[in-house]
Amino acid sequence: MSGSTHGRHILTFCGKCNCGCPELFVDHEAPAERRIVLTDDFGQRIQMSVEQLQAIIDEARAGSITALVDAELALGVS
Repeated sequence: MSGSTHGRHILTFCGKCNCGCPELFVDHEAPAERRIVLTDDFGQRIQMSVEQLQAIIDEARAGSITALVDAELALGVS
């Protein structure tokens, strides 16, 4: 990947504003362990394998991520 290109755009997670929402890309030219690219609205990116993304999807479907984040937010620790 060169410049600001992150591969083929798949999904914008918000898209309801013009503030640089998180996005999902597939970089077919990257090594398998870095093929999935997530970008955020701060210009950062995370690269991972398809298997790692699938693990996140599975956890989200099971409700595990929501439960963990909700529990942590309920602590109110700053």
